[in-house]
Amino acid sequence: MKREIYDEDHEAFRTSVKEFVDRSVLPHAEEHIAAKALPREFWIEAGKQGLLGLEVPEQYGGAEAGDFRFNAVLQEELAKVGAAYPTCHGIHADITAPYIVELGTDEQKERWLPGVASGEILLGIGMTEPSGGSDLAALKTTAVRDGDSWVINGSKTFITNGYSGDLFVTAVRTDPEKGPKGITLFGIEATAEGFSRGRKLDKVGMEESDTAELFFENVRLTDAEVIGELNMGFIHMMQKLPQERLGCAVANIAHAKQILVETIQYAKDRHAFGVPIGTFQHNKFLLADLVTRIEAAEAYIDKCVLNHSQKQLTAIDAAKAKWFSSQVQSEVLDHCVQIHGGYGFMNEYRVARAWRDARVTKIWAGSNEIMKELIGRDLGL
Repeated sequence: MKREIYDEDHEAFRTSVKEFVDRSVLPHAEEHIAAKALPREFWIEAGKQGLLGLEVPEQYGGAEAGDFRFNAVLQEELAKVGAAYPTCHGIHADITAPYIVELGTDEQKERWLPGVASGEILLGIGMTEPSGGSDLAALKTTAVRDGDSWVINGSKTFITNGYSGDLFVTAVRTDPEKGPKGITLFGIEATAEGFSRGRKLDKVGMEESDTAELFFENVRLTDAEVIGELNMGFIHMMQKLPQERLGCAVANIAHAKQILVETIQYAKDRHAFGVPIGTFQHNKFLLADLVTRIEAAEAYIDKCVLNHSQKQLTAIDAAKAKWFSSQVQSEVLDHCVQIHGGYGFMNEYRVARAWRDARVTKIWAGSNEIMKELIGRDLGL
């Protein structure tokens, strides 16, 4: 089905992204897996190509695209290589950077955004805690006022870009008596005294993504590191989550679509009983079903992307996009593994890695159960 949300400018941008991927990503993909991280060279090169500043104003070195369709194009092309690439990039450029752009002071923007756009400052976001999971309102990391300073203690876990990041937009509790209304966001630099990080976490998939725990032991900051309004952090996060969830949805479907394309080719090339396995009625019907599922999901995600580019996407529609895309992705990739047979269980095959990588997408950015809870509440249930 022909997609209609992208115009000539978007497709020209897609071409430039493909060139970056062919030159700077594909030749090093195995190295990234072995290192369990994307090297700084990846980020610097992406910055030179203008791929890190779509949300950053031009005065700070960004592109200030003002149209999420460009973000979506970039996420799609990175997802074709592997699920970890749009994840790490999205955390930096699409999820964390907007907090600074939209909520930061002029001094914070001058201090951080040029490096964000160039790749010299790698971003992460500190929400999830060991005891909290999807329950952001229950976070335990605290910031206690001490004269002109804030003293921060606590920890975060499952932080993408956590091992190599330079700056983390971090949610902490500044007023224990106010529950969700007592949370504030801080920009915590990795050079801050008392900041440390644990090892790279050993994950089932997403090996290229460096994921780590963050620890804060008497980290002393000032009001100059407060991002947004005091005690408004929970509201700020809720306002930004729809874009995060939409970015996940875009990557989910693009990732599954690419592996499905490769699986269809495999079904044409692989022979059993003297004929291509794709000609067996079961496989033929199954692939017809999977292609239809992907195109139907893609059509919904495209509509969400268009709505978001027009500032009309609701949090509920973003929740629908997030859970549905991750469910479709997992189902499609599970079938793709089955079609590959024993080879589908070998890590050297992309389909095996993709299958493992996809599993987490039903958990992060708010689990699918939380997404359905939000949708159900919107139905008045």
